[in-house]
Amino acid sequence: MNKLGTVPVGNSNPVRIMGIINTSQESFYKKSIARGQQIAAIVKNMEESGADFVDVGGMSTAPYLSTMVSEKTESKRLTDAIKIIQKASNLPISVDTCRASVARAALEEGAEILNDISGLKYDKEMAGIVSKYCPSLVLCAYGKTRVSGNNIAKTKDLLKESLILAKSAGVSKKNIALDPAIGFFRRSGKGRFFTKINSDWAKRDLLILQNLHMLKLGQPLLVSVSNKSFIGKLLKKEDPSDRLFGSLAAEVIAVLNGADIIRTHNVKETKQAVFLAEKFLRKSKKGL
Repeated sequence: MNKLGTVPVGNSNPVRIMGIINTSQESFYKKSIARGQQIAAIVKNMEESGADFVDVGGMSTAPYLSTMVSEKTESKRLTDAIKIIQKASNLPISVDTCRASVARAALEEGAEILNDISGLKYDKEMAGIVSKYCPSLVLCAYGKTRVSGNNIAKTKDLLKESLILAKSAGVSKKNIALDPAIGFFRRSGKGRFFTKINSDWAKRDLLILQNLHMLKLGQPLLVSVSNKSFIGKLLKKEDPSDRLFGSLAAEVIAVLNGADIIRTHNVKETKQAVFLAEKFLRKSKKGL
């Protein structure tokens, strides 16, 4: 049975919901930023609304923004948030970082899941941290050099590379989910944490959502589309706060195409949309 933390995922399990809390004031989606006891109220609301995990970030990694902060700052933001969450909720905690020292601090504080948008490739020390603490992993498709050609095949190749790294670090495949990196393939950007491509990035993201079933590689698949740029581009909504309906539509499509976990800013709304999508899937499989 596949699990992230203590939560069974994939196969016949319900689609799981991962709520997002950002402690970074640099985040592209300002409504998701929380500090101090705001975090307690938000995580309680997420738990009551049906979240299965909470994913905490301490530094924005939006490709189109210049948002680097020191590892010390990122670590403090995360560890402070983890302490608050642990007092307010029983949800398993995932930490969104690709820097080893930050991951160490968060895992020592009790985080159960490491969500690395570089798929263990950005920081050469990360594999050692993973080997020592054995967290569950979310591995995102990521390449350090520009990729070209078939976007589905290239994304699969990048995910396979990360699975090899995780295996070498001693993490069981039963504790790994894969993320096809919606929003992180770009022609250019101001940040460090994206994969350079030659093709149109929005078309790439749509192609991936249409073909999720081809990317599973035997693992549960996590999809994160909430309020992202391709939705803004398609709907001509520059402000991320205006992208809720587009986000929900994309999340339903992701579920219908094979997503096992949806990572979202909008837990209550997403939970309802996913519930209906799953009802449709069950009826479709029965031939109704």
